[in-house]
Amino acid sequence: MKVVVSIGGSVFAPDLSPARIREHAGAIESLGEAGWSTGVVIGGGGVAREYIGAARELGANEMQLDYLGIAVTRLNARLLIAALGEAAAPSPPDDYEAAGAALHRGDVAVMGGVAPGQTTDAVSAAFAEYVNADLLVLATSVDGVYSADPKADPVAEKFESLTPAELVDVIADIEMSAGAAAPVDLLAAKLIERAGLPTVVLDGNDPDTIVAAVCDGDHDGTTILPDGAEDSEPWVTE
Repeated sequence: MKVVVSIGGSVFAPDLSPARIREHAGAIESLGEAGWSTGVVIGGGGVAREYIGAARELGANEMQLDYLGIAVTRLNARLLIAALGEAAAPSPPDDYEAAGAALHRGDVAVMGGVAPGQTTDAVSAAFAEYVNADLLVLATSVDGVYSADPKADPVAEKFESLTPAELVDVIADIEMSAGAAAPVDLLAAKLIERAGLPTVVLDGNDPDTIVAAVCDGDHDGTTILPDGAEDSEPWVTE
């Protein structure tokens, strides 16, 4: 069984705390102990936003800013690699083929960004599709998918489950609202739809919630399953 876990940078290391990074490493190690072949994609978080903001004021264009953000995500990936030690591939893979090869060897593959114009959510969805993952987990700072940005709309409806097509529609509507923030970006949602990829969107601030979702199907987030899926957690085996 293969799982790809996307961890938002603000969830992974909001203050570069070694203790917090070790907690995330412990969760990834627990997945391996449970028999899961695991890939991880780490976002840039607040550190990336600070660098991008400074570079924008200095006159950098959007492509240059994308590369700056990618560099920060790969630094964050190296922090998790350091915490995982010999369990992880020694450096962040540059592409999906290298990441897939690391999984095939039995290593945890820890990626950052890959290409300009793609968020790490999109990278994780593409990675999951490339390796035919059984599950994608998007560990964000929001506890699921809502009908609108819950930080801006106090009556936004939280979805317990969605089909991939419904996810695309919801995210498209949110992204059309000026200033609204969606827990998943539209490209990632479209890749999930294309691959028919079982996905869970959850609050990843407690790394143990990732383990519970993957190993037991126990979570308070949103499950995205293809039409016709017979089980609510088809990746969970007895």
